[in-house]
Amino acid sequence: QVQLVESGGGLVQAGGSLRLSCVASGSILKINTVGWYRQAPGKQRDLVAMFSSAGVTIYVDSVKGRFTISRDNAKNKVYLQMNSLKPEDTAVYYCNANIRTMGLATYNENDYWGQGTQVTVAS
Repeated sequence: QVQLVESGGGLVQAGGSLRLSCVASGSILKINTVGWYRQAPGKQRDLVAMFSSAGVTIYVDSVKGRFTISRDNAKNKVYLQMNSLKPEDTAVYYCNANIRTMGLATYNENDYWGQGTQVTVAS
C-alpha cells in the first residue's frame, strides 16, 4: 500500500514563506508524476505545481516566480517552497503522485493523494 504524507503547512503573514514536504512510502517501483494541488473553501482542487513524467516542472501562472517545486528521488520526497505568499494562496495543499507498483502478474499505475496540509496567509 502506498501512502503520501504532507507536512509544513501553517499560518504565515502575507509576504512570508513556507516550505511544504511530501514523502511517499510503500511498495513503489516508480513515481511517474508528482506534484501539489490546492483547494480553497468552496472551490475545486487545482494544480499548483508538478513534475511531469519527463521531469519537466509545470506551474500555474499565479505562482510562477514565487513557488518552487523540487524533489529528492532517493527519498521519494517532493517539496514546495512558497515565497511572497498572498492571502489568495490560503488553501489546503495536497500532494499527488502517479505511482507504479507491482501487481499480481504485472505492474499497476495509480493516482495517490495525501491527507492535505492547511496553509493560511494572513493579510
